[in-house]
Amino acid sequence: MKITCYNCNTETELRVGFDVVNFVCPNCQSLYTRDDEGQFRRRSQYKTTLNDFPLAIGDVGFLKGSEYKVTGILVKKVHPDYRWTEFILENHENECIYLSVSNGHWILLTEMEEVFEVKKHPLVLEHNDKDYNIFEYSDAAIINAQGFFDFELPQNKNIHLVEYIRPPYMISVERMNGVETAFYGEYIKKEEIKKAFKNVVLPYKFGVNMIQPSRFNLNNTAIIFCCIAALLIATNWFIYKDQFKQKVFSKSIKFTEFNNKEITSDAFILNGGSAPLTITVATDVDNSWANLNVALVDEMTNDEIYANKDIEFYHGYSDGESWTEGDNMEKFNICGVKAGRYHLLITPMKAPEDVNNSEMRVNVVWNEPSNRNVWMVVIGMIVIYLIIWFFTYNFEKERWADSSYSRYDE
Repeated sequence: MKITCYNCNTETELRVGFDVVNFVCPNCQSLYTRDDEGQFRRRSQYKTTLNDFPLAIGDVGFLKGSEYKVTGILVKKVHPDYRWTEFILENHENECIYLSVSNGHWILLTEMEEVFEVKKHPLVLEHNDKDYNIFEYSDAAIINAQGFFDFELPQNKNIHLVEYIRPPYMISVERMNGVETAFYGEYIKKEEIKKAFKNVVLPYKFGVNMIQPSRFNLNNTAIIFCCIAALLIATNWFIYKDQFKQKVFSKSIKFTEFNNKEITSDAFILNGGSAPLTITVATDVDNSWANLNVALVDEMTNDEIYANKDIEFYHGYSDGESWTEGDNMEKFNICGVKAGRYHLLITPMKAPEDVNNSEMRVNVVWNEPSNRNVWMVVIGMIVIYLIIWFFTYNFEKERWADSSYSRYDE
């Protein structure tokens, strides 16, 4: 098909597989229609001069397993000033698809054979046993066009649209020139368009599109987190169900015998999962200090874990007030002690000038396992889920901001 524009002498040539009803010059937007003799006559001209389209008439791209070329471009507008661009594409089998772009978001639409009753704008539309919620109904005007069309472009008439969404899918029912047609739409990523059409400059994407998929699925996230939490709790219970608190060392150590000397405990066996070894030390320090050094020795590997603790207690009277600092008892842990055969190397020490302190009392207990780590993970997942919920809520609120059927209106 080759047509020369009478208005600007631009020649447009493109092979199309349909009978052309209307043609719009890509250069000056003059609208041509066929007369009774089959010749194209200039009828009118679109006043909109904006022609900065990412795709042009004749551009070829590979989409959905087939090669398509752009045969027509339409710019539609809804009151007060919301507009979008539609590209009509045809493949070698004369099948057509439609690409719609608005604010940098792309939707791929195909014509449906199914007929829907939407005159009364029902709130829900059912398709393939799934519900689609009404997003908006409106009257759109074609304010600009380019290329070849197998239908008559309405002049001074609006196109009635009723749109239903189930992100990332939609059903759009259009009534144009008295004919009602349904289209099935799917959100398509910008990267797919760029891959299909090489060397094109695509518009910047901003805002939230009406069928743009959310980054997160709240239901799936909740199910996954619940399964992880249940697995953690069950595993923790199974590992530690037979484990109990076990005292492995308890003794009062005389400084007259063991001051700054190492004591070797009896060997002890720990069975079960990893748990902290809690060491409690008490001594009668008075305005002085003492120290305890502990080494836990694994008798199978000879690996040693060291821990050290100072015990200090000071008191006095100054500026008319009594004061104290420190304590004569301290408690500390060797964390994550696993099952095995161990013994302890204990070295007590006191200040050389302290002649009143005579002994140090040391108790070592392998505690019942702590569930803290499990609950920290569970609480962490709850916090993460609430953050995801917050962002998803705001994402959906922005999606429905331009709809008369928003569930987020205050």
